[in-house]
Amino acid sequence: MLPVPPVPDAEETGVLTLSPTGRRVRLAATGVVLALLLGGTVWGTDSDFPFGPFRMYSTRADPDRPVVSTSVVGVTADGDEVRLSGGEVGLRRAEFEGQLPRLVDQPELLGLLADSYAEGHPDAEPLVAVRVVQRRHALDDGRRTGEVTESVLVDHAVRAQEGTP
Repeated sequence: MLPVPPVPDAEETGVLTLSPTGRRVRLAATGVVLALLLGGTVWGTDSDFPFGPFRMYSTRADPDRPVVSTSVVGVTADGDEVRLSGGEVGLRRAEFEGQLPRLVDQPELLGLLADSYAEGHPDAEPLVAVRVVQRRHALDDGRRTGEVTESVLVDHAVRAQEGTP
């Protein structure tokens, strides 16, 4: 014969029951969060994330619109271009693109990128200019057509560093 397990006392189970007020508070908090999510989805922007849509993942690009690629290049006295975007100067592309309106308004900030490049590459030829370049790759039904247009958004002359010619 198997022993019968003891029946636990209901008060010893450790389960707490919410009061009616506690339930109402949780229900109200849930309602507020859901309202923010719904409102953000309908009227929100990327800045409202997580209560707004993150458009990079929630929308689809037009397959016939050009793809825009923004980059920062340094220019040497010989006219050679040196890539400064892509983490070369401690600033990743997304971080840079987020600052683009500010850089257009204050081009002298590009001098900081030239300084950072000079510190990281002391033997490299000094930069005489830093440019923000946008390349537009044309698409037709989602495929590259080969047509590329390039425009310089900002062109900033770099002042000579102390101790450099």
